Amino acid sequence: MLRRLLRIFLALIALGFLGYGLARNWEETTSAVAAMSPWAVLGAFLAVLLGQFFMLVAWREILAGLGTRVPLRVAGRIMFVGQLGKYIPGAVWAYAAMMDLGRDHGSPPRRTFATISLGLVINIGVAISIAAATLWTLDAVRQAWYLALLVPVIAVCLHPKVLTWGLNLALRIARREPLESVLPGRTVVVAVAWTALGWFVYGVHIWLLGGRPDLYIIATGAYAFAWATGILTVVVPAGVGIREGALVLVLGPVIGTAPALAVAIVSRLAFTLADAVAAGISFLLGRQEPRSVPAYADQNGSGSTALTPDRNLSGSPEA
Repeated sequence: MLRRLLRIFLALIALGFLGYGLARNWEETTSAVAAMSPWAVLGAFLAVLLGQFFMLVAWREILAGLGTRVPLRVAGRIMFVGQLGKYIPGAVWAYAAMMDLGRDHGSPPRRTFATISLGLVINIGVAISIAAATLWTLDAVRQAWYLALLVPVIAVCLHPKVLTWGLNLALRIARREPLESVLPGRTVVVAVAWTALGWFVYGVHIWLLGGRPDLYIIATGAYAFAWATGILTVVVPAGVGIREGALVLVLGPVIGTAPALAVAIVSRLAFTLADAVAAGISFLLGRQEPRSVPAYADQNGSGSTALTPDRNLSGSPEA
């Protein structure tokens, strides 16, 4: 209870700083929002949706590499509907929802847990790498040089053997059965490629909102830096306030504080709406009869690891 109250308190502080900056620049910020082209806002929203689609493809590739192949629409239902839990204070809700949805569609909880964790590690690694490559000349980002130190660490952690050891350790801590196989190196490479493509598309939405034709490279790095900062501030749900503050920190010296605040606010609204739309579409398209088997019901500790979604109840491979 105390930890939950602390998370809420810190989230309110972050929002308070954002609100203070908005209040100081209210007229300029509202003018900047009003000056945005409706087509630019619509394009930004569509860019966010497309970026989310590429992230979904990467996530599905990881799940398949761990042994559970599902149609893209089903993967979307697990990922997009489940991740709505990130808006609830506490890091466990999105994990719990996605693991439960995964179980309904034939993925043991340990595999879904591993997929979420690996997807997050890849996302952070790619985001920090893009930020470091595109923003190294900006003073505001150079002050956070220590974030770049995470890149080689994450690169080492993505080696299949190191990765399997780390995920199995996390699964033991979570009191779940270990993984049955090592994630193929090809899967990691493909997932990183799709994730990077998703980040470059996310950059388009900041570029459109910023209204500067020469802003794309900085826009992509700025959002990657802001997202990584927000996600690493684990005590604040969905990085609310933190992400916007980091985005203003990077874009402010380039386009002005008020326009940067406008971009940050509209970006947050675009992502929130895109999360809801993606979850709604995936919920409808991914509806099907659950494929889970009785053996998955006891995956919390006593279940047999000999049974996987690729095997039937007799233990023999399915045709």
